[in-house]
Amino acid sequence: MLHYAMRAIASVSGLLEVVIALPAEMLREGRSLVSGAGIEIPVKLTAGGVERQDSVRIALELVSVESDVVAVHDAARPFAHPKLFEETIRVAHQAGAAIAAIPVSDTLKRTEGGSIVATAARAGLYCAQTPQAFRREILTRAHREAHYSGIVATDDAELVERMGLRVAIVDGSSLNFKITTRDDLAMAEAAIAAGMLRAG
Repeated sequence: MLHYAMRAIASVSGLLEVVIALPAEMLREGRSLVSGAGIEIPVKLTAGGVERQDSVRIALELVSVESDVVAVHDAARPFAHPKLFEETIRVAHQAGAAIAAIPVSDTLKRTEGGSIVATAARAGLYCAQTPQAFRREILTRAHREAHYSGIVATDDAELVERMGLRVAIVDGSSLNFKITTRDDLAMAEAAIAAGMLRAG
């Protein structure tokens, strides 16, 4: 997954650097993957933290002050198109914060004890994806405040929202799905084999 994500990032125009947070035991393998990804800009690797949020905070400490906007991306979404990175970064330059997201298409049910108790209106609801891009000072402040306050969020946008700032939406893609289960992995492998997804 990291290999495919890195191949996409290598094609994103305007990047100054890449910072990758990995489990400590994967740093050596990560360096090998980076060397074969064709990335011509500086790449920094660091051991991540216990939670995803910790890893982003640690990686932020390595971001150069010359970087105006920081894009955060999960390697578990290896099929994000380079243009999606570029559009999310462009909007973040203007709005301060932007994320890729797609509208909810399934009917949402609220349950209790294994039974449906309500159907939730899906109008205006989106499924958040990555990349998520922010002006560097905004994201740094969001993570610092969350760390000091003991707040844990499921994505970076939530931390920025907690500061009362607006986060813009960029049209994501259903192909930019997250690989978290064996079924997701099987679907990704089948799509690659069928030529439906970029395989690097």
